[in-house]
Amino acid sequence: MDFWRHIYEHFNPIAFSLGPFKVHWYGIMYVLALLTALYAAKWYVKKDRYPVDEPTLESFFLYVEIGVILGARLGYILFYDPHTVYYLTHPWEIFNPFHGGTFTGISGMSYHGAVIGFLIGTWLFVRKSKTSFWMWMDLVALSVPAGYVFGRIGNFLNQELIGRATDVPWGIWVGHTLRHPSQLYEALLEGVAIALFLFWYRKRQRFEGELIALYAILYGTARFIVEFWRAPDIQLGFVCCGWMSMGQLLSLPMIAVGVAAYVWLKRRGKAVTFRS
Repeated sequence: MDFWRHIYEHFNPIAFSLGPFKVHWYGIMYVLALLTALYAAKWYVKKDRYPVDEPTLESFFLYVEIGVILGARLGYILFYDPHTVYYLTHPWEIFNPFHGGTFTGISGMSYHGAVIGFLIGTWLFVRKSKTSFWMWMDLVALSVPAGYVFGRIGNFLNQELIGRATDVPWGIWVGHTLRHPSQLYEALLEGVAIALFLFWYRKRQRFEGELIALYAILYGTARFIVEFWRAPDIQLGFVCCGWMSMGQLLSLPMIAVGVAAYVWLKRRGKAVTFRS
């Protein structure tokens, strides 16, 4: 337990270097997250008989991955970064991986921004491929949570998005403060728990789009809860009511949209016909 509490003192967030380029464990976890989501989607396509061939699935993932990266970065700039005005007047700096002549990579990503980018990427792909928007949404609801686990583990290994101060036995030292490993709470609640629930529920799905509506509700709720153990962004602090973080504030409309979509899609009542 003592080693666990001092894990950051024994762990280097940089996995290895290739000349001037430093490869962080976070980057490796991001790649693993993408591959896990892709192979989970391939498994569900085969297992549940989605009317999608492999080249189409891979093309879809390319569209949404571009949307996710752009949306996550732009969302961070708009929602979290205190230098928003600077970036808006110097847009070429948003994706600049070099600072002071040194390669540092791009840091600062927003999950809620990634969702917006993902939706735009999906909409563009659906227009091009003439496929069902809600079919893709349900497939994503099933495959993304498993990959999301690696994303939050990456945050933990990168020593970012730290938890609030605590005295629980499993707390970890961040600097001189014992804190909740809130990134791992998020991996379990927003990733593992949602992935297992939707895996079980999918055979009980009653209408097209139900799974993505449930995912929005479940993720928004889980994120809102976990934020009570996650330290608010240092540049923002609490943004509402003296206790609500930006993550919680952004989760509320996500829950509301999920509930509204669920009600509308249920009334629409388009049955899922391909699943065995």
